[in-house]
Order: sequence, then C-alpha cells, then structure tokens
Amino acid sequence: MTNALEHLEQQLQQQLGAAVIGVQPVIRALTIAIVARGHVLLQGAPGLGKTLLSKTLATSLGGTFKRVQGTSDLMPADITGVHIFDAEKRQFLFRRGPLFADVLLVDEINRAGPKTQSALLEAMEERQVTVDRENYPLPRNFLVIATQNPREFEGTYPLPESQLDRFMLRVDLSYPQRADELAVIDRYSSVDAHAEPSATVAITPDMLAQARAALAGIHVAPELSAYIVDIAAASREHAHVSLGLSTRGVLALVRAARVSAGLRGGEFVTPDDVKSAAPLVMPHRLVLAPEAVLDGVSEQQITMRLLEQTAVPR
Repeated sequence: MTNALEHLEQQLQQQLGAAVIGVQPVIRALTIAIVARGHVLLQGAPGLGKTLLSKTLATSLGGTFKRVQGTSDLMPADITGVHIFDAEKRQFLFRRGPLFADVLLVDEINRAGPKTQSALLEAMEERQVTVDRENYPLPRNFLVIATQNPREFEGTYPLPESQLDRFMLRVDLSYPQRADELAVIDRYSSVDAHAEPSATVAITPDMLAQARAALAGIHVAPELSAYIVDIAAASREHAHVSLGLSTRGVLALVRAARVSAGLRGGEFVTPDDVKSAAPLVMPHRLVLAPEAVLDGVSEQQITMRLLEQTAVPR
C-alpha cells in the first residue's frame, strides 16, 4: 500500500519528469527537502535544466513564486525590500521584496556578491527578515531553491560556509544519458522549454501535511543517532578536512534519512538510509584542507570514505 510520502514523490516524479527528462534521482532528493522543510542548492554546468526544474517544482507546490537572478550588482535590498516614503500618508512604508514568497528561486546564486548572499542567512534559518530593526515573518512553508554554477566558472563568488550550511541538500546535476538527451531533442527542438504550458499544482497543502505527519511516525533508534554523530565526529577529525559536519548538518542528515526510510515504505531508519542521504547532505558542508586540494581529493570522495570507515551499528 502506498503511504503519503510515496504518493508525494509519485506526484513530483510525474510533474517534474514531464518537464526535465532523466532526473529521477534529483526529484527524489527534492522530495526529501520539501518534506523535511529544507532548502535546496542545485549545482551543475549551464544548460542542464536547473532553472526549468526549479520553476516546475515551484509551480507544482503552488503558493506564491518569485525569482531572483544573481548578478554582481544585485543588492540585499533588491531581495528583502525597502522602506519608501508615501507622500500621501506622510510616512515610510515597507515595500516587500521577492523574498516574501512561498518559493523563492535564486538563479545563479554564486554570481551575486557575498554581501547579497548574506541577506538570505536569517531568512533561510529563522524564516523571518529584519529590516531597519523591524522583524517581518516569512510564509510558513518558505522554501529557497538556488541554482549554482561550479565554482571554477568565470564570474562566480564562492558561497560562504555559513550560507552553504543553511542548504539542507546540494543536488548535483550531471550531463544526461544518451537516450535522455535524445528525448530532450525530440521534445524541445522546435519548442522553447520555458514557453511550454506551466505545470499544474500537484502538491496540495493537505498532501504535504499528510506526508509530514507520516514522517513523524518513522522511528530513529538511539544506535542510529549515535552512528550519525560518529560520522560527524570522523569528518571533523579527517586529515583532509579543515571544517567538518556541523550540528545543523547532523540534524539535516537525521531528517533526510527519515524521509528516505519513508520513501521506501519503512517504519524505522536503517544505516542504508543514512548512507543514501549522506551524499546529498554532507559534501557541500565539508571545507577541504589545502592538502586535499593538492592531492585532488573531492568532498564527495571524503564523504564516501567516512561512510566506509565508520562502524555500522548492528
């Protein structure tokens, strides 16, 4: 029997898979983030469908949707909003920026400067914005979907560690398989993908609430919690890592593992659920030491080594 979590993923696979072909694992990762109330960083080379995937996801979730294009001259007030003097009322009124949306798409976030990137820190963590010493709450289901080009691309600014840590998952988009790319050509060679009719709302508030309620019933044994803490401790002591997994990252890994368990129909989390979630949660949070860069070791490789070396509870 299909549970609420599995039904949610089926709806997203149908909606998003119709727009972006061959990204089923990516859609599963997005499902994990949505249920666990986490923000998502989509990374990949230009032209792989990151923006189309983000827009389709936002439409499928319903609610208000806003888009911000990351540029070098983008200012924090362009995102959060500003106070404007109203001559008729003879007072300053706050004009809300695109940040006040249910789903905010920040396209090419690492082309914006560090000051602008930092404007998202409070919003992503506390779901509120402080402007001129006044607090403005954001929607309850506020979600940031950011796309990022690989850091070695020209004109990009590395995201600070505090910013990366606020993204629950980083999903890497690679080049499609041959059959999938042929299907893309067949579908979009004569039609602009962004001009296609927008997706319908596939995820209703009730459906999302039921999925999150089902998540609450998935058990995490104390041994599994200790296993995740051991993985985090190992990352902090690894010779090739100068900054390991944070406590926020530990909590994100627990939540992602619980959703993974629910998506397979399980009632409790297993070490395999942790191992399937770790490549989404951990790599972007690990800051490599200079020796690792010289040795050509990547964050993904270190994550897999940590999983191999940490004792699995029986």
